[in-house]
Amino acid sequence: MAVAVGIGTILAYLPSLGGRFLWDDDRYVTKAALQSVRGLWRIWTKPGATEQYYPMLHTLFWVQHRLWGENPTGYHGVSLATHVASALLFGLLLRRLAVPGAWLAALVFALHPVHVESVAWIAEQKNTISLVFFLAAALAYLRFDETRRPSHYLAALALFVLSFLSKSVTVTLPAALLVALWWKRGTLGWRRDVCPLVPWLLLGGGAGVFSSWVERRFLGAEGPAFDLSIPERILVAGRATLFYLGHVVFPWNLNFVYPKWRLDSASHYQWLFPVAAAGLLVVLLALRRRARAPAAAYLIFVGTLFPVLGFVNLYGDLYSYVWDHWQYLPDAAPLALGASALALAWGRLPLAMQRTGTLGACILGLLLASLTWARCGVFHDKETLYKATLIRNPGCWMAENNLAIYLKESGRLPEAIVHYEKALQLDPERPDIILNNLGIALADAGRLADAVDHYREALKVRPDNVDAENNLGVALATSGRLGEALTLFEDVLLRKPDRNDVRGYLARGLVTEGKVAEAIGQYEAELKHNPDHPEIVHYDLGIAFSQQGRTSEAIEQLEQAVRLRPDYAEAQNDLGIAQANAGHLVEAVVNFRAVMRLRPDAAEAHLNLAEALQAAGQTDEASDEYQRAIRLDPSLAQKSR
Repeated sequence: MAVAVGIGTILAYLPSLGGRFLWDDDRYVTKAALQSVRGLWRIWTKPGATEQYYPMLHTLFWVQHRLWGENPTGYHGVSLATHVASALLFGLLLRRLAVPGAWLAALVFALHPVHVESVAWIAEQKNTISLVFFLAAALAYLRFDETRRPSHYLAALALFVLSFLSKSVTVTLPAALLVALWWKRGTLGWRRDVCPLVPWLLLGGGAGVFSSWVERRFLGAEGPAFDLSIPERILVAGRATLFYLGHVVFPWNLNFVYPKWRLDSASHYQWLFPVAAAGLLVVLLALRRRARAPAAAYLIFVGTLFPVLGFVNLYGDLYSYVWDHWQYLPDAAPLALGASALALAWGRLPLAMQRTGTLGACILGLLLASLTWARCGVFHDKETLYKATLIRNPGCWMAENNLAIYLKESGRLPEAIVHYEKALQLDPERPDIILNNLGIALADAGRLADAVDHYREALKVRPDNVDAENNLGVALATSGRLGEALTLFEDVLLRKPDRNDVRGYLARGLVTEGKVAEAIGQYEAELKHNPDHPEIVHYDLGIAFSQQGRTSEAIEQLEQAVRLRPDYAEAQNDLGIAQANAGHLVEAVVNFRAVMRLRPDAAEAHLNLAEALQAAGQTDEASDEYQRAIRLDPSLAQKSR
């Protein structure tokens, strides 16, 4: 059965292996500033260095980047492998608990189409990886519960820590273990059951609070869109609970982004959802003397859902209160309950009918596998994903906005502008985001005046939108209003000193104004803040040193740029010029030849090489390079004389 689950899952998810990077995958695939060993240290020690403070997850992404770089296939392979591992561990856990239908539950979990989002979206490796640690920790703890050996306890605790360092929703594990032990024994003993898990509860609580702070501080999960009253949060929790439960049973009309509910605490209809969710728990608890399993499954389901039920701010709430990937872990409990009920009912059937039941299980698996196969296609690429989202949720301003971003990146600028304008018409929660993005598109289209107007409008909506303020500065600088632009850049840096992109614009503006010394100070500060592309900063700093006549310092910076990026032709060319000016002709010739290997048609590099060879006394070879330069660019003929 384990082999069948593994092979069936791999076959059903084969289309996901050809998927491309999606929405926020680039924030999880290790960025340039974190790809070194020092970057790995920052992953663990600096909250905000990564999208969320999940250092174990980002360490694994760091390792993967070293293995396959920017190729999405490798990442998809890891997502699928960890999903299969989670399904197998789930089956083993249920067998350890003596739950009937363990492998049927594992099969349904593995093939359930609502889980495609967690597997086919690379950023959601945090789901599949954290669940591996979560289930392994649960298995290890149950082993400790039998043996009471400290080594088993420490192994379980270590796996638990790794789970919430991969995704904080797994802090619910100790509570889930207590419910499972209650189901198993009918009661909980303080010394035997509760005391060993108190450290886990304290660790998990602290990790959950810290994760919530990171979500607000670094992801922006605060502001008017997140300011819900207590009654409104209860409305979200009740409706979300029933929504997720419904999708476990009937996985139809799945979508990437669901319509965001309009909350109205005065509506009697909306209160039916939390009343029904609470009423279901009351009924199941009342029936616990006859059967504890339904109450236990529901408690674990709601408990593991709790972090995403609206009681804490999550950035995803900006777009929708429910997401398929938020129910990846919680689904295990109701699926275990359903599979055990089917297995028990199946076991009471006559032998002939049991064979029919086996056929039914195969048909169920094939049905789920076909739905999963089809759903994987939706996550193939950005355009497919956003267009599919809009078919079922035409009011999704985020999909319109993100589709526009993709179209702009693909060079389809007029289409992008149309979709940005559609997004603005959909009553978005954050119109400043769309106004800023539309401004970027208009600037790229050469409509700088319109772009400036949209940036200013975005700042009226949300004055603390530093992206809009920075882009306004860039547009003003491009329009020749450099003084205004530099003032804006300085204002942004006062509030966000770690915005290296803004510091780079400020430094280049200062160079344009002839304030090279000030620009050098900004470049050096930019390097201290670990920029995403340090080689570019070293290059710009080298050019600034050259302008001041500080040739040795310029050479040092340009060499660093080339070390960081060996294919950086511009840096190698300017390094050669600086070395030639310093009289280091042999080194200059080496660098000019390297430029020509990278860019054989670079006429300027041939001319630079010719001049270096001539200065070194190699006149015949210099003459050949002059001729090559002139053939590539006849306008250099006058210069070569």
